[in-house]
Amino acid sequence: MKTVLVTGASRGLGRSIILEYAKHGYNVVIHYHERGDKAKALKQEVEKNYHVRAMIVEADLKSEEEIDKMLSTIYKEFDYIDVLVNNAGIAIDNDFTCKTKEEFMKVLEVNLLAPYLLSKKVGLKMQEMNIKGTITNITSTNGIDTTYVESIDYDASKAGLISLTHNLAQYFAPSIRVNAIAPGWIETDMNKDLSALFIKKEEDKILLGRFAKPEEISPLVYFLSSDEAYYINDTIIRIDGGVRR
Repeated sequence: MKTVLVTGASRGLGRSIILEYAKHGYNVVIHYHERGDKAKALKQEVEKNYHVRAMIVEADLKSEEEIDKMLSTIYKEFDYIDVLVNNAGIAIDNDFTCKTKEEFMKVLEVNLLAPYLLSKKVGLKMQEMNIKGTITNITSTNGIDTTYVESIDYDASKAGLISLTHNLAQYFAPSIRVNAIAPGWIETDMNKDLSALFIKKEEDKILLGRFAKPEEISPLVYFLSSDEAYYINDTIIRIDGGVRR
């Protein structure tokens, strides 16, 4: 039975990804940082509805020491990780003139540096164990062409994650496939405080006329690690409902 580690998995898209993998018979590792109650509830839901093992791990992904402790804990429970999904991400949207270096660096540490560290450590372990695994990075259309100056740090981190994906795919080939998906707007807690006027403005740009639901994104994440996608590598897949040009 294969094992997947999903970062930022206690809610939103991460939660949906965990359920998707559990549905397909994977043991799941649910990473969280601040929402332990939601992680525990998800673990219980997985164990109740699917015949797989579920594990929860806590780590501040801004700390390499905590990342190392998390991986050590996982490897005591599971011999190896078959699939890594770098899903965790934060946004600190504010006025460009007020954005601080500390805020910018915090976003980069979680959204870009942590995926680099995790991919390096997990990928090298995969190679050591001769595992033909996969790494999937959750980037964003913000890293391609949907930019907002209030999110300049978030946008930069997602563009960097796309570049990281290409470099990792080159390094780990041919044993480990590395891809990324670039979602547009998703109905998640990260976006729950957006104004109704802003949401309407953004929905009008989308051909399908609405934000995505997490469960409309997670099947693509699973597919990229499946045998059916075995020849897909070093690829960024956009999933945004179509955008008016």
